[in-house]
Amino acid sequence: QVQLVESGGGLVQPGGSLRLSCAASGAIVSIDTMGWYRQNPGKQRELVATITRVGTTNYADSVKGRFTISRDNAKNTVDLQMNNLKPEDTAVYYCKANLFAEGTYAWLDYWGQGTQVTVSS
Repeated sequence: QVQLVESGGGLVQPGGSLRLSCAASGAIVSIDTMGWYRQNPGKQRELVATITRVGTTNYADSVKGRFTISRDNAKNTVDLQMNNLKPEDTAVYYCKANLFAEGTYAWLDYWGQGTQVTVSS
């Protein structure tokens, strides 16, 4: 089965940095857009950043200039470099990939289980 696994979350002080990584594995034929989303309890999940297979990026206004998304197509991974972190960045961060898997008949969105990022002094 297709699986997305996030890593790199943790506790960091305001102004600090973290780098999140997501690896997709399984019977994958091709991956189109990949992205990062975040969510806090009682709040809807929001887009953080996305990146297409050819490298076109899109960022939420709240993270522009601070976060950078990148991917390695050969390794089926997507990273999120987070700099100058703020307390309001605290959330569970989820990886998403739009992909075509073996044995399926359409492009579908797959989600990871999430990794906790806590920004606190």
